[in-house]
Amino acid sequence: MVAACAYEESRRKRVEENRKRMEALNLPLLSRALHKSPPPKSSPLKSSKKSNTTQKVLVAVRRSGRLANLPSPVYKEIPIDRVSIPRRNTSNRHRDLSNRVYASDEARLEASEQAEKLMSGLKSDFPSFIKSMLQSHVSGGFWLGLPVQFCKSNLPKGDDVMTLVDEDGNEYSTIYLQRKSGLSGGWKAFAVAHDLADGDALIFQLIKRTTFKVYIIRANSPSEDKQVE
Repeated sequence: MVAACAYEESRRKRVEENRKRMEALNLPLLSRALHKSPPPKSSPLKSSKKSNTTQKVLVAVRRSGRLANLPSPVYKEIPIDRVSIPRRNTSNRHRDLSNRVYASDEARLEASEQAEKLMSGLKSDFPSFIKSMLQSHVSGGFWLGLPVQFCKSNLPKGDDVMTLVDEDGNEYSTIYLQRKSGLSGGWKAFAVAHDLADGDALIFQLIKRTTFKVYIIRANSPSEDKQVE
């Protein structure tokens, strides 16, 4: 019995001490303030999001940007006019290139010098230039690039047919490619017909808008060159 009383007395003292400590920390006041404060309000942004998620709108999805009331497009091929020339039969004029001889620097220089002398005697009313032949000009690819500045100043602004007139008056049609500043189709027929070789010097004199007068100076046989009247 005495032990029970002692325990109750000790418990009462601890409770009294805890109460004093809580009062010292103002814990009872904080607890009552929390109980009296109103509950937190929900965020208007969250509420709007919830309301938006509940509204669903069905719309028609189109996979094309074309308007529905426009007629369907009609696709058809449109013919394009291309610059073309009739082909010459050069099958019997092909040369055996296995024994091709490259011109020496001296022969190439001599042909160019003779071409310059000949060009100085031509009429100055017609623009002209000299082109020294390379293997790519007279064999294989048969492509002749022309001076870019000469093309910009004197030749057509688009692809066209250029006529080459040799010293005997024979005419050869070639395709002029404006973007590449050179002669493509038809040049092979001219080169093969005149047996052009590496090192030959050619004078191109523009006597008409789409016509060149061509003079040939041979690198290896200058004595065979014809003279201008």
